[in-house]
Amino acid sequence: MATKRIGILTGGGDVPGLNSVIKSVVYRSSEMDCEVTGIRKGWEGLTHVNLEDPASRAQYILRLNRENTRTIDRTGGTFLHTSRTNPARMKALPVACKGESFPQSQSTKMGAASVTYDVTSRVLHNIEELDLDYLIAIGGDDTLSYAARLDKEGVKVIGVPKTMDNDVRNTEYCIGFSSAVTRAMNAIERQRTTVGSHERIGIFRVFGRDAGYTALYTAYVTSVRCCIPEYKFNLSHLIELLARDRKLNPSNYALVILSEGAEWEGYKVVEYGEADAFGHRHKTNVGEALSDEVKKAIHAETIVSDLTYDLRSGSPDFVDKMVASTFAGMAMDCIVKGEHGFMTAISHGCYATVPIPDPKLGPRKVDVETMYNTERYRPTYAHKLDLPLFLTRA
Repeated sequence: MATKRIGILTGGGDVPGLNSVIKSVVYRSSEMDCEVTGIRKGWEGLTHVNLEDPASRAQYILRLNRENTRTIDRTGGTFLHTSRTNPARMKALPVACKGESFPQSQSTKMGAASVTYDVTSRVLHNIEELDLDYLIAIGGDDTLSYAARLDKEGVKVIGVPKTMDNDVRNTEYCIGFSSAVTRAMNAIERQRTTVGSHERIGIFRVFGRDAGYTALYTAYVTSVRCCIPEYKFNLSHLIELLARDRKLNPSNYALVILSEGAEWEGYKVVEYGEADAFGHRHKTNVGEALSDEVKKAIHAETIVSDLTYDLRSGSPDFVDKMVASTFAGMAMDCIVKGEHGFMTAISHGCYATVPIPDPKLGPRKVDVETMYNTERYRPTYAHKLDLPLFLTRA
C-alpha cells in the first residue's frame, strides 16, 4: 500500500521544462513507495471529471509510473496537457456538475451581464474521492492563484512556478524563462541578416502582458533596445534612437524588442476577443502599431516579427531542465517533511521554499529604477556586483 498519494497537474500556457518536473516527481515517488496521479488539462481535470464514468475518468485521470514517463523530459510541452480553467470563476457549469448548486457571481462589462460559478466544492470532492494526500500544481500566477485558494480550503498543496514571463512573485526564476530568452536571442540573431540586407528597422514582439522580463533579458544579451510594460516610453525619442542606431550601423539597420504590453505616451494597447477564465483578453500587436509610426516619422521600411508562441515551443535548455528537476525534488522534500502551502523558488540566488504568492498582489514587475535605462531604452548593465545570477531579488 502506498505511503502517500500525490496528484500533479500543469495549468495555463505550456513552457519547456514541465515534463522534467513531472518525470522527476514520478521517479522520486517510486523510490518512496508513493503513488502519483496525473490530472490532465490542468484545473479542468478536477472540475469536469466524473469519477463514476470510466470514459470521463480515462480522459482526465492518468496513473503515472516510471514506464509511461520515461522519455517525456526529452520534449517540450506538457505530457498532462493543460487549459486555462479557473474553478472559482466558471462561465458555464461542466456536464459533471449539472443539477448541483454553486455560489454565483454577477458582473457587467460593456453593458452585458454575465454570471460565473465557483465550483470549488466540486474540486474538493474530486480530490477527496481520488484520495490524494498532496497536490502539486505547476503553473504561473493564474494557476497558482487557485492553488492558494485550495491551500486555504485545507488541501495540502505545493506550487511549482512556470512562465516564460518570469513574473511570479516570491521567486527570481520560473521554469521556461531561460528557454524563451534563448529562443528569442537566436531568432533575433538569425533575422539580423534579413533586416540588415534590406536596411530596415526590425521590430520584435515577445510575450509580457504585465511584466517586461522576457523583453528586457533578451535585449540584455542581444544588445538592442527594448520597451516594457512598466515604463511608458516617448515615441519620438524611441524613433530618434532607432534612426541614430540605423545611421551608425555599417549595415544600416536597427532593432527593438517590445513586450506585448508595452505602450508609449498617449497610446494604449487595444484588447480584443473574449476574456479567458482569469479575465485576460488578447492584445493587438503593438509592434505593428509602432511600425506604422516609424514609417510615418522617418520613412524607413520595417520588419515586424511576432516571436510570442515560438518562444514556448520545443525542448527545454539546460537551465530549465536543471531548475525543473530541482524544483521537483524540492516539492518531494516538502512532502517527506509534511510541509504544504509552499512554492518552490529561487530567492537571493539560492533554491528555497516560499509561501504560495497572494493572488491579490498580482504579477512581479521589473524594477525600472535599477534594471531599465529610461533614457536609452536599454537594460541597465552597471552595478551588478553581488547580485544573484538572474540579476534581481524576489
